[in-house]
Amino acid sequence: MVGAALLAGRTALKCGAGRVTLGVLDKTVAVDYVQPEVMFASPENLIRDGHLSVLAIGPGLGQSEWAYALLERALAISRPLVVDADGLNLLAAHPEMRTLLKSRTHGTLLTPHPGEAARLLGLGVKDIQAKREEAATEIAASFHAMVVLKGAHSVISRPDGTISVNTSGCPAMAAAGMGDVLTGLIAGLIAQGVEPSRALESAVYLHGAAGELVWKDRQQPPSIAATDLIEVVPQLLSKAAA
Repeated sequence: MVGAALLAGRTALKCGAGRVTLGVLDKTVAVDYVQPEVMFASPENLIRDGHLSVLAIGPGLGQSEWAYALLERALAISRPLVVDADGLNLLAAHPEMRTLLKSRTHGTLLTPHPGEAARLLGLGVKDIQAKREEAATEIAASFHAMVVLKGAHSVISRPDGTISVNTSGCPAMAAAGMGDVLTGLIAGLIAQGVEPSRALESAVYLHGAAGELVWKDRQQPPSIAATDLIEVVPQLLSKAAA
């Protein structure tokens, strides 16, 4: 699913990351014709890049043996790491990876939706939704990571047990690709030097606020697309910085 990686990369670039490089498993994809400033490298070379300020992994990754090997190597890098989508599914399917994750000394950020959270904890989605704050807290403690449990009123939890609940967003954001945009936004803020915990909280709020803004501007809600947010987020960042 190359589109997922493109959404994340475009968002990171638009919100000020400066240099964004994508490592996609489809070797036939080497340019983004919509956003040609986004660069490409082989996934292996990207993970070896000593100049990385942050690495995001998971959107469009799949769950092949190659994907597993890439995630294993990503967990070992000495940089902040954002894990989403199939990166989370691989963590759930391979418990041995928890040891690598817990040994990380740089910030680790997990961004599960309720289905991914259920797989991480071995529970049902209804169980997650019934006790969202408890679920987010358990994932943060179990994986020694900062966590956002996505959904209406996204829950942000830290390994020390502190939580916060996001207030921005709208029902129309329940659409494909929204999580990929959030991953790019988180990575983009960290790339600019924002502390990972603060970047996570800020990105979740800005992501929801962008969705609200697009939704209100539409003549016929509730349908909006993930790409609609990519141009709006920089506007909100500019206002916040003013």
